[in-house]
Amino acid sequence: MAIRAPFFTATIIPIILGTIVAWNETGLFNLGLFLLTLLGILLMQTGANLANDYYDHVSGNDENNNTPTPFSGGSRVIQEGLIPAKSIISVSLASYLLAGVIGFYLHLLIGDVIIYLALAGGFLGFFYSADPIRFSYNGLGEISVFLGFGSLLVAGAYYVQVQKLSLSMWLISVPVGILIMLVLFINGFQDWEADEKVNKKTLVVLLGKKKSAVFYILFLALVYLWIISGVLFNLFPPYTLLTLITLPVAMKTVSHLRKNYDMIYELLPANAGTIKLHMLIGLTLSIGYVLDVWF
Repeated sequence: MAIRAPFFTATIIPIILGTIVAWNETGLFNLGLFLLTLLGILLMQTGANLANDYYDHVSGNDENNNTPTPFSGGSRVIQEGLIPAKSIISVSLASYLLAGVIGFYLHLLIGDVIIYLALAGGFLGFFYSADPIRFSYNGLGEISVFLGFGSLLVAGAYYVQVQKLSLSMWLISVPVGILIMLVLFINGFQDWEADEKVNKKTLVVLLGKKKSAVFYILFLALVYLWIISGVLFNLFPPYTLLTLITLPVAMKTVSHLRKNYDMIYELLPANAGTIKLHMLIGLTLSIGYVLDVWF
């Protein structure tokens, strides 16, 4: 419950994508490095999830949330007295330490760039809610998630395999970055009241729920337009248009959002749909790059 393992797809998907793009472009794939990278990133996500729980407890944010859901309001282990807050932050720091050991080992194997990418990702994850920066409290939470769980993860997985970075790798990271940002963003609809009480300036608080629903729809549309444009300009393989099979899921999710953006539990299908879209689009992009090699 505390580490929120079901949400590990947030890091697994971009790691798979970055690795497959590297293989597509260079023919290189090292299973050992892939597994080591995945383990390190999962430890970092564990640390970030626990740190977020701890600092949202310290701020009173989660205590003020009277309508928690499976997607919002934190893991609730502190609020329900299941695990002491001090234990949560201790395990968070231990997870980051273990991830740092793996990052340093990868640095010895493949060079300096990976340690910079890891440090940037760890910084964004920890200080998402942690003092003194608190990205999620000053209007920068969504962009920090876009970078930390999107571009940086794809770049790190790519670099581990081939020890270089490419423009196409950065460009293909944008859709998964937007989608994980939208996962966080739509969860903020249910958290709106609690966030406003503690002056947590998420985009939903800053924009209001009605405008936020429009923001969500525009950025979800941008995901598809970005992929289509990438294919038209020969930046992505044509097979990445396989992502278009997810349009029915997107349309159903948008329909739920438009009807229930001001509700709590009625909005849950839209929360779940956004997570599904992140996973399905990330996987279909990856499959598109595999098909490009095979055919």
